[in-house]
Amino acid sequence: MAAKFSQEVFDAICERLADGESLRAICADADMPNKGSVFRWLANDTKLSDQYARAREEQGDLYFDDVVRISDEATPENVQVARLQIDSRKWAAGKLRPKVYGEKLDLNHGGSFNVVISGDDADL
Repeated sequence: MAAKFSQEVFDAICERLADGESLRAICADADMPNKGSVFRWLANDTKLSDQYARAREEQGDLYFDDVVRISDEATPENVQVARLQIDSRKWAAGKLRPKVYGEKLDLNHGGSFNVVISGDDADL
C-alpha cells in the first residue's frame, strides 16, 4: 500500500541520504515509507525530484570527503581495505555528481600522423 505523502518525512529521507545512508536502509525503518512510495512521490512532483537530486549530490560530496579522511587515516595494516573503501566512494561520488567527480574524457587529439605510400600504390 502506498504511503501518504508527508513533506516532513520526505525532508527526513533527503537529510539521511545527504548524510550517506542508502534509500534501501532508510525505507527499511518501520516509520518510513517503502521505496515504491518514495519513487511514486518523485515521479509525480518535480519539486520533490529536485530536492531528492540535491540530497544525492550532497551524498556525493560526503563520499568525496570520506575519500580524504580514509586516506589520511590509512595505515600499513589497513591500506588494502582503505583502498577498497576509497575506490568505492570515488565511484559513487562520480555517479552522484558526474560533473564534479566523474571521469573526465579528453576527446581532443593534439598529435599528428604521417602517411607513407610505397610500392605499386605510389603511382596513384
